[in-house]
Amino acid sequence: MIDVAILATALSMDAFAVSIGLGAKHTDKTLSLAIMAGLYFGFFQGLMPLIGYLGGKEVFGWLEAYAAWIAFFLLLIIGSKMIYESFSGGIEKDIVKITHKVMFALAVATSIDALAAGFTLTILDVNPFVACAIIGLTTLVFSGMGIFVGAKSGTWLESKAELFGGIVLVLIGCKLLFA
Repeated sequence: MIDVAILATALSMDAFAVSIGLGAKHTDKTLSLAIMAGLYFGFFQGLMPLIGYLGGKEVFGWLEAYAAWIAFFLLLIIGSKMIYESFSGGIEKDIVKITHKVMFALAVATSIDALAAGFTLTILDVNPFVACAIIGLTTLVFSGMGIFVGAKSGTWLESKAELFGGIVLVLIGCKLLFA
């Protein structure tokens, strides 16, 4: 279960980084924005790995001998993408008004990585529903906190969170391959 907690933390860093950016730009009504961000990001970060798991279960059934390699490459790609994005600016600065439509789009965009990471749940010895609930709840907490962190301190932590998440995902991929 420790693997799931680490995976959940790493996956939530993308949403955490976006939440910091949103909090830094929208310092009014931080409580309602924190609740909204937590619910949207948490829901989609919890749902997408389940979809990935169900799809991965079918695919890995055919390619069981290569499952660890596939999981490794998926996490390497996702982690590398997060590391790369940590050096570029976020899109939050362009968002003028936070609406449900905007939050939906941000939540889906940040959870695409979790969809791919869900494939790796097929090779972990965990209940996928419990794992996805942990991922969703972890993201809910980090996203809500991210709004407050951004409102109080600005965006200086945003890229560091994404960098940390990317590095951890790459390390998890290595662990899956060599375990």
